[in-house]
Amino acid sequence: IGITNQRETTIVWDKLTGKPLHNAVVWLDTRTTVTVDKLVDKTPTKKADYLQKKCGLPISTYFSAVKLRWLIDNCEDVRKAIDEDRCMFGTVDCWLIWNLTGGPNGGRHYTDVSNASRTMLMNIATQEWDPELCEFLGVPQSVLPEIKSSSEIYGYMSEGPMKGIPLSGCLGDQQAALVGQCCLQKGLAKNTYGTGCFLLYNTGNELIFSEHGLLTTVAYKMGADQPTYFALEGSVAIGGAVIRWLRDNLGIIKDAADSEDLAREVVDSGDVYFVPAFSGLFAPYWRQDARGVIVGLTQYTNKCHLARAAIEAVCFQTRELLEAMNNDSGIPLKTLRVDGGMTANKLMLQIQSNLLGIPVVRAPMAETTALGAAAAAGAAKGIEVWNLEAMKEAPGEEYLPSIPIEDSNILFGRWKMAVQKSLNWVDKSPSE
Repeated sequence: IGITNQRETTIVWDKLTGKPLHNAVVWLDTRTTVTVDKLVDKTPTKKADYLQKKCGLPISTYFSAVKLRWLIDNCEDVRKAIDEDRCMFGTVDCWLIWNLTGGPNGGRHYTDVSNASRTMLMNIATQEWDPELCEFLGVPQSVLPEIKSSSEIYGYMSEGPMKGIPLSGCLGDQQAALVGQCCLQKGLAKNTYGTGCFLLYNTGNELIFSEHGLLTTVAYKMGADQPTYFALEGSVAIGGAVIRWLRDNLGIIKDAADSEDLAREVVDSGDVYFVPAFSGLFAPYWRQDARGVIVGLTQYTNKCHLARAAIEAVCFQTRELLEAMNNDSGIPLKTLRVDGGMTANKLMLQIQSNLLGIPVVRAPMAETTALGAAAAAGAAKGIEVWNLEAMKEAPGEEYLPSIPIEDSNILFGRWKMAVQKSLNWVDKSPSE
């Protein structure tokens, strides 16, 4: 069995009863904004990137340690459980492994390096919990799971029809997609279009720290005695979620697939730009003071232009990530491999290729995260039914640029103007 999971989402539970001590705090949750402000103010530089050389990540609402710090500060049950040595912390993979291997009756409190690298608590160079990071963030090491590789036998199913089957693979969802897309060599990259957008670039065994707003993360470690592979990651909070917003909040479509039909009714967005900064902006800006804006509206604008602007927003954000990645790596990507639910939208893929000026290749299997988790589980020592070295990328559907790059650059310049309009919207409240 292989596990792949929403990465930064944070769960705390009682190790004696197995009951959660609070609702999960999901990766997009912004209730920790005040916690982030306090932590940044505590740094000597007063900058969010103060810890980045140690953990690969900026201080942001996105990552697990900040969510755990919020829980400690705001939940009496969590504080009491920590005082009584009953509290366990983990991301979703950790919660699943613990429960599936026995829970309160001998469950394994493990996570893998790819998930641990998203907490802000793991030293990215040593792949161990870092006492200085834990102290700075006010997190007791007693609540943390043991860090394992992404491919080894963690334990066995404790009950049910699959009792005795080994759990032998664990990867955060975006790292699993990287494996599923066969990006197993330095210089290969993929972009997953789900709720958010996540562009990962395999940097091999080399740690590269971004100068352009990207994250340094563990890609995978396929066995306890195998080398660790790293990646640069560009994370966008709102990708496919913007289409859901059109459906659920505006009611202009009945299901996600309708957005493509609606957008095809117009030849362009009518110079309308939609910056969906519903939870602030992630890479490359890392601005939690940003909020969503739609600019360029005229009497001519209709729902078709809004649908097209929403689709283009996902593509513009991906171009932002790709430019940052090309600048950090020094080697421009020649092709972008893509996957995820939103890649069913053919118009989006064509717009993406146009805006990037390079071919976009859609994976034949959209849900490559599951494939990556299966590969990690099957390749584990003692299982060995999957040969990672023999994995080859299956031919996918290719989309080629159909407009001059000069036209793309003009559109991208307009997008950057729209982004500036979204910034400085949320003020710090002195009362908070």
